[in-house]
Amino acid sequence: MPRPLGELEDAVMTRVWKWNRPVTVREVLEDLQRERTIAYTTVMTVLDNLHQKGWVRREAEGRAYRYEAVSTRAAYAAALMNDAWAQSDNAAAALVAFFGMMSDEQRQALSDAMRIVQVPETPEPGRASDTAGDAGDTDAPDTSSRENPGSAAKGGGR
Repeated sequence: MPRPLGELEDAVMTRVWKWNRPVTVREVLEDLQRERTIAYTTVMTVLDNLHQKGWVRREAEGRAYRYEAVSTRAAYAAALMNDAWAQSDNAAAALVAFFGMMSDEQRQALSDAMRIVQVPETPEPGRASDTAGDAGDTDAPDTSSRENPGSAAKGGGR
């Protein structure tokens, strides 16, 4: 189960996600120093920890590394929501409570997301399909290569 990122881990990952390219410790440090006093070695340690947890990959460049996010912030958020929901002993009640906390903008985003992921129901094994035509004919989006939101935490946040 992914654990939420710590405050400093989140500040570092926010930059890695926002820049969406390999970054150096120095780049992250300089950006963080606009908001707080922080040492180079602290940022280097945080990025190394994020690498060990599986949140970033790194590639050597001279004597330093460039770090790149393994997954998106959206996938990280989805994994946290999924894990929180899975911990509930009453999933329907948890969803009702969650939806009740949502703003109008969040409810619209949920509605938009539901339209995107809608796929036709697959008939139960042994039952004939109610639709005519080849089983491969569908206007539904291909979800087989869609990013797995839970992948954001695989090996990370533990």
